[in-house]
Amino acid sequence: MQILRTPDERFAGIPEFPYTPRYSEVTDGEGGQLRVAWVQDGPDDADPVLMLHGEPSWSFLYRKLIPIVASAGYRVVCPDLVGFGRSDKPARREDHSYARHVEWMRALAFDVLDLRRVTLVGQDWGGLIGLRLAAEHPERFSRLVVANTGLPTGDQPMPEIWWRFREAIQNRPSLDIGGFVQSGCRRPMSEAVRAAYDAPFPDDTYCAGPRAMPGLVPTSPDDPATPANRSAWQKLCASPTPMLVAFSDGDPITGAMAPIFKREMRGAQGIDHPVVRDAGHFLQEDAGEELANYIVEFVRGNPA
Repeated sequence: MQILRTPDERFAGIPEFPYTPRYSEVTDGEGGQLRVAWVQDGPDDADPVLMLHGEPSWSFLYRKLIPIVASAGYRVVCPDLVGFGRSDKPARREDHSYARHVEWMRALAFDVLDLRRVTLVGQDWGGLIGLRLAAEHPERFSRLVVANTGLPTGDQPMPEIWWRFREAIQNRPSLDIGGFVQSGCRRPMSEAVRAAYDAPFPDDTYCAGPRAMPGLVPTSPDDPATPANRSAWQKLCASPTPMLVAFSDGDPITGAMAPIFKREMRGAQGIDHPVVRDAGHFLQEDAGEELANYIVEFVRGNPA
């Protein structure tokens, strides 16, 4: 597997993100190693809150949440998915698969960090990956927060806007990553923030991950990931693990999933689920502080 690593100087001067990256290696699935990055804040011995980002962002997306959740007394762990942020970037789209991304995050969270009593916060692909982990390793999780995400099996059609996004990110000659993130927000970002989203990708050779991810979403019942996702749905629907459904009011991509999570998930019953107002798909960017406060309230109200 050919691996690219973004030079450290690309991350110099990133605004509002004072966290020192940590690194560890996981098996790439082909006999080699991948370096995976994460940032951390809060007491080392506190219950962990695992924040997983999605496409095409990186842990920088959680910068407004990290200090609030950490100051509430929790250990925040925020990785960069393989292919994103400071993590290594497999250079070919074919190197990426749904199963591999689940395994890479499993290896970091459990083999390297040995996280237990985890509160998952998953948005976009962070939910597609994190919910698989929660279903397949329920003993590791105490609470689940789903925020503008899903767990698709290919049995239901994807919205037209998602197909347009997939077409654009797979086929444009070059990618404006900051522009894609801005298009998923309701509120304007500064030029420095847009540049921070561009930072992991010096040129298009580094973009195999962002280009690959839409094609890994199950869109038909015979998708390779469908059986595992169906099994995860069944397990999560029956699970008593408390689930907070914290979607925004302005996400045309995953918004339809909020009522399904609320209705189908046993752990979501009897919980006061908030709606994050005036926020788009990337609700962490639009209303990160508000989302963080909902998470803290939920964790405190549902002791492990």
